[in-house]
Amino acid sequence: MRLFICALCLFSMIVPTIETRALTFEELPVKQASKQWEVQIGKAEAKNGMAKPEKGSFHTYAVEIKNIGHDVASAEIYLYRNEPNSSTKFSLWNIPHDNAVSLAKSLNDGSPVKHRNLLLAENATELEVDLIWTEKGSEGRLLKESFIFKGR
Repeated sequence: MRLFICALCLFSMIVPTIETRALTFEELPVKQASKQWEVQIGKAEAKNGMAKPEKGSFHTYAVEIKNIGHDVASAEIYLYRNEPNSSTKFSLWNIPHDNAVSLAKSLNDGSPVKHRNLLLAENATELEVDLIWTEKGSEGRLLKESFIFKGR
């Protein structure tokens, strides 16, 4: 019985430390790519007036998104973070449908979309980048791709 109680106490101390992981990256930049898109997470810019990381609160990162595939007719970008112990994801930043055509033109011209100083809660363990687009010639058909970044 004592052995069982000791093992239970030891297990209860280890499990919470395993589950509490924050989204931090060992090495930056971190990049994911598909046939159509390239998404890179890097170090945030630290110019005057820009947010700086706050220990115990949030990290800051830069996000860059490039079109490396076919030309697109429209594009939307959404960034989300998870919330521990919840199935809900919180929106961090987006370029919605209202700007979809102008964003597509810019991406087709080789100009990446950059967010130079993204705040990401320290308790988040996942960053999701969702891209929704239509290809030129197939404007009626929406396509979606998600890139999920998990830290250590």
